[in-house]
Amino acid sequence: MDAEHGGAWAAYKDRYGREPLDFSANLCPLGLPRGVREAAASAILEAEHYPDSACTTLREALAREYDIPVERIVFGTGAAELIWRICQTLRPKTALLPVPSFSEYERALEAVGCDIHDLPLDPERDFEPGEELLTALDERVDLLFLCQPNNPTGRAIQPALLRRIWERCEAQGTWLILDECFLDFLDEPERFTLLPELEDAPHLILLRAFTKSHAMAGFRLGYALCGSAALAEKLRQNAQPWPVSAMAQAAALAALADRDYAARRANWIRAERPRMLAALKSLGFRVIPGEGNFLLFYSEDLDLAEALKEKGILLRACGNFRGLGPGWYRTAIRTAEENDALLRALKERHNG
Repeated sequence: MDAEHGGAWAAYKDRYGREPLDFSANLCPLGLPRGVREAAASAILEAEHYPDSACTTLREALAREYDIPVERIVFGTGAAELIWRICQTLRPKTALLPVPSFSEYERALEAVGCDIHDLPLDPERDFEPGEELLTALDERVDLLFLCQPNNPTGRAIQPALLRRIWERCEAQGTWLILDECFLDFLDEPERFTLLPELEDAPHLILLRAFTKSHAMAGFRLGYALCGSAALAEKLRQNAQPWPVSAMAQAAALAALADRDYAARRANWIRAERPRMLAALKSLGFRVIPGEGNFLLFYSEDLDLAEALKEKGILLRACGNFRGLGPGWYRTAIRTAEENDALLRALKERHNG
């Protein structure tokens, strides 16, 4: 029943006859913005036509949003599809992967026969990325995947270190793929991005999506911001026809325009993340001080995720992440009421 990346609500409903309280998928709990819902519904009226394969209007809107040329923007059926397309296009021979991290990096690299070198993040340092990234980044590395902040640890690479990593990659011709799909949940996202460097970064690709930040997982829309217009064109050429539906394009345009939603999201995460971190610690769990919209924690209770299913709650068991193992769990941070429900269930389980 468990989906590899969490979010197995449909399988849960099929088995238990009810929808779960889903803490296994790291989506903004504020739900779809009203304007997004309305825009997508209106777009259905033109669904008999093929969508704009170039995503012209959306691409122009993003170019204005980020002040970059439209030629450097590439769309895909979610960020995960773009990860695979990037690997198929670049076909690196050697890649460096910090672990634990998002498993699609490894799967996409393996599909093109890439030799993958793991870089274990130290659990004794709460998986905080450090100088070991630079030490391992030598000229033999063709490609480096980084997640900012990292999934499942929630830890962000500090700006000074991130810039040094980027400079090293550019100097030696290593492709740096920086996954920023959770960037909007950081307290100061503008400090932790390499977007300002994109103009002079031919080996840099930034991955973003509306999936997590606007609770738009079902639309499947991600995009890449490329330092190289030539690479962006290759990525477009390697896409399937019409990679983004008309409904998804309309929804994304509405999401970009909704500034109030972004402000509410920021206020919510600033209130709930520290509260949840403190509450989980008070229950005796070892909690990694994540900076995104989820928290990784360790419990001696190896059956915790299965036990919570009986209470109507989905938690992400992280034993299948390389670099982790049984006892590690990831929980999304949801609304105050939902978070309280999870904490009550954990307390009941703990007190047995």
